[in-house]
Amino acid sequence: MKYRKLGTTNEKLSALGLGCMGMSFAYGPTDDKESLATLEKSLDLGINFWDTADMYANGANEELIAKILVPNREKIFIATKFGFRFKDGIAGPSNAAGTYFDASPAWMKIAVEQSLKRLKIDTIDLYYAHRVDANIPIEETVGAMADLVKEGKIRYLGLSEASPASLRKAHAVHPISALQSEYSLLTRDVESEILQTTRELGISLVPYSPLARGLVTNTLQMDTLAADDFRKSLPRYQEENIVNNNKLVAGFAALANHINCTPAQLALAWVLAQGEDIIPIPGTKKRKYLEENVGAIDVQLTPEHLTEINSLIQRYPILGERYNEGSMKLVNQ
Repeated sequence: MKYRKLGTTNEKLSALGLGCMGMSFAYGPTDDKESLATLEKSLDLGINFWDTADMYANGANEELIAKILVPNREKIFIATKFGFRFKDGIAGPSNAAGTYFDASPAWMKIAVEQSLKRLKIDTIDLYYAHRVDANIPIEETVGAMADLVKEGKIRYLGLSEASPASLRKAHAVHPISALQSEYSLLTRDVESEILQTTRELGISLVPYSPLARGLVTNTLQMDTLAADDFRKSLPRYQEENIVNNNKLVAGFAALANHINCTPAQLALAWVLAQGEDIIPIPGTKKRKYLEENVGAIDVQLTPEHLTEINSLIQRYPILGERYNEGSMKLVNQ
């Protein structure tokens, strides 16, 4: 494993982190036994950066992680997030009816205590506001997060899907160490002003869904997904878009074969190649995919490979938004 520095801190995080959401939430049937084995395997592979959130199965993901986190606390840099709430108490995706966002200091104080209790730890290493709350000044949210640092409940602050303007306002109140945003070969919104801003401020970019929710692996079959799979509600994966998008990923798979790696490894290698300040967190709930993902660390991309990838994307531009209309309103705030 290779390691990268978190923002301007001295923390060394594995160049590939582990997104834990799918172990409990959003992507069909779960298997706690295999998920726990995957968490243990990640430690064997040198992964020390795990990512979760309180909304993932309404806290169940944090509780699951705790089983491996607690006996290995010194080996793991744990990140979690707060803000999404469920009006009826039933967990659902961020675009589900009854889900709303609350980054108020009052809710934050409750949320952090609940996360600490579920994770069974005294301090969260990296605490994110899961989105920017349009109803609350970002300075107020970050000011309350800074108080949690003073209280020893969290160590570093992060934001997710924040705009450059919000990043600057937040960073002026307290240093922001990480911005988590969707970033992959097929979702490149951050490449203009957002990435420029994180680099100017010394903030690490933590890409989630660097495999485009499985689309870029060339193995995703929509007709085999569980009825409650999150992807079935996203425009990019609908019938009117998937034919074009499958042409893109088939061409990408052929290029990966030429380079002698899997499509997943090539996609992750591409994200890693975008800068040492980028620490992707591909999610998986199975050991075999975890081992495959880690293989991306050793994939060396030449300028010619990068040119071929860009040409392919220009030939088949991705169709469909990454979220539905309601969820898109919560990004880049």
